[in-house]
Amino acid sequence: MNFGLTEDQEAFRRAAQDFAQGEMAPHAAAWDEDSIFPEDCLRKAAELGFAGIYVKEDVGGSQLSRLDAALIFEELAAACPSTAAYISIHNMASWMIDTFGTEEQRRRWLPDLAAMTTFASYCLTEPNAGSDAASLRTRAERVGGHYVLNGTKAFISGGGRSDVYVVMVRTGGPGPKGISCLVVEAGTPGLSFGKQEKKLGWKSQPTASVIFEDCRVPVANRIGAEGDGFKIAMKGLDGGRINIGACSLGGARRCLDLAIDYTKQRQQFGQAIASFQATQFKLADMATELHAARLMIHRAADSLDRASPEATVHCAMAKRMATDTGFAVVDAALQLHGGYGYIKEYPIERYLRDLRVHQILEGSNEIMRVIVGRALTG
Repeated sequence: MNFGLTEDQEAFRRAAQDFAQGEMAPHAAAWDEDSIFPEDCLRKAAELGFAGIYVKEDVGGSQLSRLDAALIFEELAAACPSTAAYISIHNMASWMIDTFGTEEQRRRWLPDLAAMTTFASYCLTEPNAGSDAASLRTRAERVGGHYVLNGTKAFISGGGRSDVYVVMVRTGGPGPKGISCLVVEAGTPGLSFGKQEKKLGWKSQPTASVIFEDCRVPVANRIGAEGDGFKIAMKGLDGGRINIGACSLGGARRCLDLAIDYTKQRQQFGQAIASFQATQFKLADMATELHAARLMIHRAADSLDRASPEATVHCAMAKRMATDTGFAVVDAALQLHGGYGYIKEYPIERYLRDLRVHQILEGSNEIMRVIVGRALTG
């Protein structure tokens, strides 16, 4: 097995790094402080192909691999995990249309999504259906050539701002086989939004409930067949878990670098605290655990690229490992900064707030353990 990057992969990584440090890092603190959704920056990212990373080229995508995407998201998140995570969600929604949509649907929505002329949201979670996604209640009744939607989706990234909502709805009976996937466009009568949520982190992306009240959506907007929705959702989440894990790696790597620099400069008891063995041991553990988590993310991405039967389990393992490790590394970096880590003049606290939610979304880390445990025990 070759653990090195190809020339193309190194080029993708460098391009993402240059963009992140030039266009995202200088503004990330202001985006966080003022809850700014950086649309212009996102469209610049799209110019580099980052809005349709694994969307096919014929509709404007970059058609790269999942491993390529992991490299890109790690670099973007080193500058701003919140913005990088929104780009990941946009990519996931676009991929669902590209992979499971008809040719007409692909050409209708994807060119604009790949250019981020339009933005996409993914709508699965509900007020009473989080980890138990198969119990969702948003209902879509077929009436002639339309579905009539009623229900609410919760905690939707891009809610109230996105142009395209990829929505999982119940068209049949209970359980996963009764779920279908519909695209609902902004401006559709009966579509409305809750208040913008005030969050601990992820402040550079809007988050709101998406509400359907007798919302009429053409049957032509259904992605896949009736009953395919849960399968589409779970396939999308495999890749989303790799991406969010990569975002945790990027944020944590940046905080490790900051901690190394700070401990070399911070003087206590007449010497730099980096010279103390306890500090060196802590930094060594942080670096080692991040390296191990990165290998798991890359292995999971490779499994998904190869369509391995173990891909879902590998993605769950890697997501759990990378997001837990990423948060722990940022927390340790804050501790090494002492009181300075707790104030906004230093960026550590922003990374801590942004990375915490990675352990909850794209399937909580408890659900990741359920996936792995069931695979082990049958």
